[in-house]
Amino acid sequence: MRNSLIILLLSSIFALSCKKSRIMIENLSMIAPPIAKKKPHTLTIHNDPRIDEYYWLNDKENPEVIAYLNAENAYTKSMMQHTEGFQKELFEEMKARIKEDDTSVPYKHNGYWYLTRYEVGKDYPVYTRKKGTLEADEEVLFDCNEMAKGHSYFSLGGISISPDNTMACFSTDVLSRRQYTLQIKNLVTGEVYKDKVLNTTGNATWANDNKTLFYSMKDEVTLRSHKIFKHKLHTGMSNDVEVYHEEDETFHSFVYKSKSKKYIIIGSSSTLTSEYRFINADTPDGDFKIFQSRIRELDYSIAHYQDHFYIIANSDGATNFKLLKTSENATEKEHWEDVLPYREDVLIEDIEIFKDYLVVNERQNGLNAIRIISWDGAEDYYLPFNSETYTAYIGNNPDFDSQILRYGFNSLTSPSAVIDYNFNSKTSEIKKEQIVLGAKFKKENYESKRIWATARDGVKIPISLVYKKGITLNGSNPVLQYAYGSYGVTIDPSFSTVRLSLLDRGFIYAIAHVRGGEYLGREWYENGKLFTKLNTFYDFIDCSKHLIEQKYTSHKHLYAYGGSAGGLLIGAVINLNPELYHGVLAAVPFVDVVTTMLDDSIPLTTGEYDEWGNPNELESYTYMKSYSPYDNVVEKEYPHMLVITGLHDSQVQYWEPAKWVAKLRDKKTDTNKLLFNIDMDAGHGGASGRFESLKEVALEYAFLLDLEGIHG
Repeated sequence: MRNSLIILLLSSIFALSCKKSRIMIENLSMIAPPIAKKKPHTLTIHNDPRIDEYYWLNDKENPEVIAYLNAENAYTKSMMQHTEGFQKELFEEMKARIKEDDTSVPYKHNGYWYLTRYEVGKDYPVYTRKKGTLEADEEVLFDCNEMAKGHSYFSLGGISISPDNTMACFSTDVLSRRQYTLQIKNLVTGEVYKDKVLNTTGNATWANDNKTLFYSMKDEVTLRSHKIFKHKLHTGMSNDVEVYHEEDETFHSFVYKSKSKKYIIIGSSSTLTSEYRFINADTPDGDFKIFQSRIRELDYSIAHYQDHFYIIANSDGATNFKLLKTSENATEKEHWEDVLPYREDVLIEDIEIFKDYLVVNERQNGLNAIRIISWDGAEDYYLPFNSETYTAYIGNNPDFDSQILRYGFNSLTSPSAVIDYNFNSKTSEIKKEQIVLGAKFKKENYESKRIWATARDGVKIPISLVYKKGITLNGSNPVLQYAYGSYGVTIDPSFSTVRLSLLDRGFIYAIAHVRGGEYLGREWYENGKLFTKLNTFYDFIDCSKHLIEQKYTSHKHLYAYGGSAGGLLIGAVINLNPELYHGVLAAVPFVDVVTTMLDDSIPLTTGEYDEWGNPNELESYTYMKSYSPYDNVVEKEYPHMLVITGLHDSQVQYWEPAKWVAKLRDKKTDTNKLLFNIDMDAGHGGASGRFESLKEVALEYAFLLDLEGIHG
């Protein structure tokens, strides 16, 4: 009788307004899972009809869609109600590790010291500066706590200070779709000018005349950054001049100033190809000159020093890139000269140019390396790092004349440190190490290591592990296995304070460095995209099998986690081998690959043909369809699942996970949990504010720990 009443109440939800439906559902202590209506919609290409029964969920203006999403939220709340106290405990525990009244390490730029600080009990940062010395009076540039008032979401984008230090161009996003509104603040008077530019990337750069500003605009539909505009101070932004239009829909454009301050540079980039043009920052009304015209699969970036440009490029077969230089007056490829010749086993990731030194960020065998070379050729050496599970990177170094290199270092067991290295004395000074509050944390209580699994094609796949010391390898340890595996993005083994809440309760955390990332170089990426994309999924599965075989865990205690393109990975993996996992977390998962990549009106689609393929071509369509998580859901048993998204997500539209969950709920033959949590105010990055976002993590962790029978 009660079940019949619940079903009747649930079905009536879709006829009510969103507000009423939420109230009715929340009043139920236990409800049945929402069942989305089936409204068959046929999608046909290449003479292949696909029936999408949940296509109708692709309309957030439809009250029926919002009612369904609210019903899913209510169901998740009901199913997790018994963990609410535990979620609060986890939230408070994670929050308690964070130093609330915290301040960044100051950096010097153009005569000012810049700092970012947080205040007790507040979610957002305060941006400040001090003139000349750190003992000078503090000047508050932006208090994001004040700016965020009245908004459920708030993000401050890029801040660009004019060369004379009197103006700041800044941007804000209050919807979480990464569509930033650009404004200018007079730092002398405090006045924020009324003129606004909507729908920008959030970044801008000043010419050297202190009155000309360049910024990038987004297409209103696809959100592709496709135009560069020039603004003159005090002329009204409606009079801004378009200086560049990137018409190729697979490219996006951006603008910045060289560290030498001599050039304004416009870049155009796709997954495989790039192109730059430049103009002297002293003459912003001149014409931009093309550096090197785009050549298919020529990927390069540029920096400036004295009378040369320095280029990181994959030219002439340099898959892992090499460093070259060319004269300012002859920038075409035929004039490029090797500075650091190509080395097959070394990936060049970035460079930082100083007056006396060139610093190169490299990667070898998956490990970061920072190389220091004096311009006079007298010195060439590496900073020493002695570990196999660390992360090292070049930090914020805006001062061209500095004799100090700022870099960052952390590991799976060591909190993040900001370090200043003195080129002259060859000494390092830790300026700040991340504080983990509470007497419970001691880095020596944790252990990390790197192991290697053998993939089905014989390739060795590295896995970074961290856990509390003293574990016994008997197959009973819970393991959370994470991976991303797309776009050449490398997931380095880095420290996390929130992760301690899992480690302290017996979890092992594993990062599978699968193909599709760049952990082992550019070839590692090339062998995990387009028609080799299945390697990404197989690598993850084979890493899982290795962890089980080596008795780190068992299928009863193994959990998989991925977000965005990593959510695609999770979706594909559980279609292939669901029996390996007791539960999975999928955050903002990109799971409806074929439909999304066929719709060029969706943000980011056309720019990603080089990553996934263009399904308008039969071969790409067929391969993509073979692994697309949504298209391959079938009647079988699936693990326990928690899926998370944001209604305003501009990168992975909310309807992808919504349709996926609806189809899974219809097809799966098990009685395992399938929960769907939608943040109705957030986008791809989740909730804004450093504490609010912890509530989502607390939900995720409570879900995992509950499956392990751990409630405290």
